[in-house]
Amino acid sequence: MSAISSEFPQIAGLRYLNHAAVAPWPRRAAEAVQRFAEQNSRLGARDYPDWLKVELRLRERLQRLLNAPSRGDIALVKNTSEALSFVAFGLDWRAGDQVVISDEEFPSNRIVWEALKPRGVEVIQVSLQGRDPEADLLAACGPRTRLLAISAVQYASGLRLDLERLGAGCHSRGVLLCIDAIQQLGALPFDVQASGCAFAMADGHKWLLGPEGLGVFYCRSDLREQLTLHEYGWHMLEHAGDYQRSDWQPAQSARRFECGSPNMLGAMALEASLSLLEEVGMARVGEQLEERMQLLQQGLQRLPGASLHSPLDARRRAGILTFSLAGWDNQQLFARLRQEQVICAQRGKGVRLSPHFYTDHAVIEQTVALLGLLAQG
Repeated sequence: MSAISSEFPQIAGLRYLNHAAVAPWPRRAAEAVQRFAEQNSRLGARDYPDWLKVELRLRERLQRLLNAPSRGDIALVKNTSEALSFVAFGLDWRAGDQVVISDEEFPSNRIVWEALKPRGVEVIQVSLQGRDPEADLLAACGPRTRLLAISAVQYASGLRLDLERLGAGCHSRGVLLCIDAIQQLGALPFDVQASGCAFAMADGHKWLLGPEGLGVFYCRSDLREQLTLHEYGWHMLEHAGDYQRSDWQPAQSARRFECGSPNMLGAMALEASLSLLEEVGMARVGEQLEERMQLLQQGLQRLPGASLHSPLDARRRAGILTFSLAGWDNQQLFARLRQEQVICAQRGKGVRLSPHFYTDHAVIEQTVALLGLLAQG
């Protein structure tokens, strides 16, 4: 792991456990941006064709990361919310249609569906607190349900769902499955074909170790033309480079969702970050992350007064562990940890810790030791 550790030259004393929010870039991403800035400053866009090669590699890496059937299934978007909006305001809703979500969704995967109320669309929220959350979600899918929109991993509790089971259940019911994959993609293997999902989306700035402002949208090929477009421009055309052409049509590929000029700066960073994940391999990334999650869980379970609000079963989690500490208000505990350079977040019922596969064991051990002192008052 020494080579990997050199990719994250974080300052001494920093304990970064906030990858479920915004992750640090690996060194190679920072260097890619520096090279791009220097080249742009000195040469302008003279070598734009070379920039496009990097963007192409990014699309190919994302295709492999999601196991999408084709590179044409991948669109580069600003963020998860934009991709969700493409789905929500692209489908041909009818009054009385229903969307099923959980009652734990991040606002991005709730508000976009609630915004369909003027069209007569009803949002059904399902509790995930039962013994079989997948069964509860599928049971809520009735004859009027058009779509099940669910996070692969819940942002506050860290609960991970069985996506293949949900996909099979949706298929048998004629329901479209839309997966907000932002808390799984880059942390654990993810497979759009195995899940049978219609749509999947994620940002690059969490587990993918990239910048904000660039994400991925997977749209199953048979559904692309069923989504009504609301954004138009030169880049989303089938013949995007033919500026004199008077007749036009949207691109047959998922590029139809990319209306204008690409985020080339973001592409430089994200492509470099994904190269690291590919070198390690997502299976290995998942194993390393689970090792760190187990170390964190065991440490917290030894602390007097610590309550864990995330699944303890490794099959039910990715990289999120939320806890609270007796005698401490969550906001006060979060603030104290920040003072001690433990970078985390206050979410749900407590404070959320989220290491990644590269996190040094010492970071976890030091954090647990500090919490032990705080637990003693």
